[in-house]
Amino acid sequence: MTSVLFDHPGPKARVRHRITAAVSAALVLLALWWALAQFKEKGNLDAAKWTPFLTADLWVNYLLPGLQNTLIAAALSIVLAGAFGLVFGMGRLSHVPAIRWVSTVVVEFFRSVPVLVMMFFAFNLYAFNGVFRSDLNPLAGVVTGLTLYNGAVVAELLRSGVGSLPKGQTEAGLAIGLSRGQTLRSVLLPQAITAMLPALVSQLVVILKDTALGYLITYQELLNKFQQIGSYKSNPVPALIVIAAIFIVINYALTSLASYLERRTRQRGRATIPKGAIGPAPVDTQPIARALHDADEEVLHERYRAPGRTDDEHP
Repeated sequence: MTSVLFDHPGPKARVRHRITAAVSAALVLLALWWALAQFKEKGNLDAAKWTPFLTADLWVNYLLPGLQNTLIAAALSIVLAGAFGLVFGMGRLSHVPAIRWVSTVVVEFFRSVPVLVMMFFAFNLYAFNGVFRSDLNPLAGVVTGLTLYNGAVVAELLRSGVGSLPKGQTEAGLAIGLSRGQTLRSVLLPQAITAMLPALVSQLVVILKDTALGYLITYQELLNKFQQIGSYKSNPVPALIVIAAIFIVINYALTSLASYLERRTRQRGRATIPKGAIGPAPVDTQPIARALHDADEEVLHERYRAPGRTDDEHP
């Protein structure tokens, strides 16, 4: 069985694939062996450097508070970025030119500026003007940067989601008397959000990972605890590995959620209602089909009849 984009490999190609896979696996194992050898040489595999992670003190005073701050920044950013993206995403779809142009400029600007630059700018702006308490300035800087950048991405996702819908959806909404705004809010936007749900959930992974940038503006998130643990227990490499493992587990859970939502969305799109399960009883369409066929035959007979010739003269 073949497809347009991919042909199943033949015997020689399968042999090449096996050789390539074996060589790649050998290189990976060699790299892993080299890394473990370096860790052992530097003493990073010593039990004394890993046993602190089995104690409650390290988790209660360092890892769990850092994880809590990471999740707080991510949660606030997700909510605010969603609101930002909804407002400016609808603004980009507005039929009022001024609103559409302003929304486009805002979205494209914040999509272009690096998120770290926005974090630094917001942190210094809040610190110099006393907008928040000094202990809240790092959190405010992280949330502001993540909100502006990811909100712009969400706005673009919504715009592209609505743009991918068939034009018949808009025409149907207008045909039943809805205004363009009502059609956008009641017909197009719910379908766009459903279609873009996997991409929107995947954006949560980006937000969660980008909270680690708060380390550079002294926000006490999970990555910041790596330096503190390394200084306290003299085990920076094991601390970094454990923190990386925590990030991987959380991001994998969010990615699995995105995959689950995508599968559910596709299954819902393929779902069908059995014939006769609901609604009126099935209608016999054979008489209608025969009447249409007879009408077509009559039209063809009239069309190809020679001018001035009667039916009796027709061969």
